[in-house]
Amino acid sequence: MQAVVMAGGEGSRLRPLTINRPKPMVPIANRYVMGHIVELLKRHNFTDVVATLQYRSDDIQHYFRDGSNFGVNMNYSVEIQPLGTAGSVKFAEKYFSRDEPFLIISGDALTDFDLTKVMDFHKRIGAAVTITLYRVPNPLEYGVIIVNGQGRIERFLEKPSWGEVISDTVNTGIYVISPEVLDYIDPDKPFDFSKDLFPILMEKGAPLYGYIADGYWCDVGNIAEYMRATGDLLSGKVNLGETGRHIGGGIYVEDDVEIAPDAQLFGPVFLGHGVRIKGGVVIHGPTALRQHVIIDNRAHVDRSIIWRNTYIGEGAELRGAIIGRNCSLKSRAVVFEGAVLGDDCTVGADSVIHPNVKIWPQKQVEAGATVKSSLVWGAQARRSLFGRFGVTGLVNVDLTPEFAARLSTAFGATLPKGSVVTINRDVHRASRMLKRAMVSGLPSAGVTVQDLENVPIPVARYFTAVSGAAGGMHVRLSPYDQRTVDIRFFDKDGLNLGKSKERSIENIFFREDYRRVAFDELGLIEEIEGEAERRYTEGFLNALNCNAIQKAHFHLVVDYANAPSSLILPSIFNKLGCTVVALNERTDESKMSVVQEVFQRGIDQLASITSAVKADFGLRIDVGGERVWFVDRYGNKLSGTLLAAAFAELALRASDKSKPRTLAVMVNQPSLFDEIAARHGAQVRRTKIEPQALMEAMSDPNVILALSGAGEFIDPSFHRLVDGMFPVAKMLEFLATQNVTLADVIKTLPPYYMATRQVSCPWEQKGMVMRLLNEQYKDHIKDQVDGLKISLGERDWVLIVPESDEPVFSVYAESSEPGSADFLIDRYTRVIEGLRA
Repeated sequence: MQAVVMAGGEGSRLRPLTINRPKPMVPIANRYVMGHIVELLKRHNFTDVVATLQYRSDDIQHYFRDGSNFGVNMNYSVEIQPLGTAGSVKFAEKYFSRDEPFLIISGDALTDFDLTKVMDFHKRIGAAVTITLYRVPNPLEYGVIIVNGQGRIERFLEKPSWGEVISDTVNTGIYVISPEVLDYIDPDKPFDFSKDLFPILMEKGAPLYGYIADGYWCDVGNIAEYMRATGDLLSGKVNLGETGRHIGGGIYVEDDVEIAPDAQLFGPVFLGHGVRIKGGVVIHGPTALRQHVIIDNRAHVDRSIIWRNTYIGEGAELRGAIIGRNCSLKSRAVVFEGAVLGDDCTVGADSVIHPNVKIWPQKQVEAGATVKSSLVWGAQARRSLFGRFGVTGLVNVDLTPEFAARLSTAFGATLPKGSVVTINRDVHRASRMLKRAMVSGLPSAGVTVQDLENVPIPVARYFTAVSGAAGGMHVRLSPYDQRTVDIRFFDKDGLNLGKSKERSIENIFFREDYRRVAFDELGLIEEIEGEAERRYTEGFLNALNCNAIQKAHFHLVVDYANAPSSLILPSIFNKLGCTVVALNERTDESKMSVVQEVFQRGIDQLASITSAVKADFGLRIDVGGERVWFVDRYGNKLSGTLLAAAFAELALRASDKSKPRTLAVMVNQPSLFDEIAARHGAQVRRTKIEPQALMEAMSDPNVILALSGAGEFIDPSFHRLVDGMFPVAKMLEFLATQNVTLADVIKTLPPYYMATRQVSCPWEQKGMVMRLLNEQYKDHIKDQVDGLKISLGERDWVLIVPESDEPVFSVYAESSEPGSADFLIDRYTRVIEGLRA
């Protein structure tokens, strides 16, 4: 039998879901709406199908093709301009036979009607047109049709008021039409069934009948009806077969679904192919998760629809929401009842989307934001790429291979043709994937790539600086989040790119104004494995008093953190005559990012082993090689500040006192460093709280050491870049040449009392809070290197810093008395909370 599927609907009331697809291609659980209709047609032997198309017609044709994969024979009639419901069928007339009646059905409604019974009724009664009717509780939004006892239509009421309602039988838009009726339709002009054709047939006395169908029918015309249709399908109210394999409790799954043992799912719930449900997740139905959705740890999803390739972050909460394709909701984001996100949206951590808000595709909601009104048209929402750690995003969600290739091409376009760029990575497979994509982008811009494979970041920075390269790139798994990757960019000196250079890359990336060179100007891809390590090691040893270190015969415990530093340091320690107990020396991609609890256990183990074997000290290098943590010979764990102070004391003792000497120290560090510098006749230069600021401070030739107080050091005797590995050897040199132990040095340091805390504050209020703080404490503001530093006495101060990539303030306090720093933190936390209210 023959059927016409009317699939030209634009679905304006379903926006933003229909911005990137026609209304019939909106998914309901396991199939698109039109997919459910085609399956219903096949079930009732309507195997010759014509689809009438207009809006985004290619989407439907590319999916259904000739229909063979769906058990039907599919043809398409594409209108150049809208021709109305009847006009579109007339336009498609050439695709079906006039030897028998044919069925007309909407491609954007959900139904399980017995279409065989409708066709049998039409033939038995001898109707020219049979309109399938359905009883609804509220007929105001539909065309009401009045029929007599035999089913013959007596009257049409198009969207009546309650005063006009005398029946609850409405027109479902499902018709059976005898071929001769087509002769009444004017070709090539808009012509509607209800407004034009049916009145003509009524006037001529043609036999128009209504068949009141049993079963389920829902016009998926707006967001509320879409939610209802999905819930009804999942709840078994629609007889279209099971959506997937039932595993109990109303949970239906497709293949390759993983559910954590401690996840709680309360049906009805549909999980599409490749869905991942992580630990502690709670899902209440009716909920539909399409293919390859990831629900991360402790997220809560209630009565929601999530389309494919979407990521829901840790602790996020969705209640009655619809999330489009390829979206990313970061940790603790909340989306409330009736909210709808279009495709490719990103919602930052701790954001709140209020009820009934609609967000159009490709929008980015900043972390901590509260959205109370819809975000509709406008430029692409993500206006910046670079953050504190370079370009950062979730693996295969924010940062995909195609994204990485475009990003590296944009970087290449900022460099002269013929330039050389170094690239390297950590040992994780995600970093390898993205690095290979980036390697492919640069040569197209006429830039040669030197692939260093996997080396620590300081090695990559050093080689970039000394090899004559125009810049460098490093891809790593974030040490703070195993789902996140950082892509870091270096300039020709191995420093992070400046803001102007970052903006240049962003402009090219967002405009897609890439440079594509001629075939004979393409860059090369060169693998120079081992060369960077060789040159770094050579420069490293040349910057040390190796003889002094060798004579001291140091005994160390070294935790390599399963990272690439284990490919560099063992040979160096061997050449320096050190006896080393090595921990976690074998590289392991699963250890590139560890939670704080696991990290702390590693430090505890390091402390225990160091004291047990009576080593001179123990140390742990971070996975990137840029930071280091120490324990002394007695197993005491040194804070970052204490380690930095000990290093500063040793460096000043060894320095040339006849020359000006400066310590570059981050502004959040205590006055301990000023005291150390003062007793050696040196100065302190305060920097912003970021490693880049330390590296920029090294342009001052008087700076003999730069310190973060968080395990980052720069010693210019080797190079002027952040490095966690060289300071270890420099510490050995200082201890050997000064004939002291690390514990002895620490005993000489002045005491200090500090505290720190983070205070949450919505993005939109941070500027106001900073202004009010500046006005309120203007007479006590000591300096404004980074944030506001409020002086409260000789050694008492509070530093308030608005974080650039989080909706929080970091608050630091120092006091001359034990416990007073905590009091100051409490006091200024209350101040901030009061100002933001």
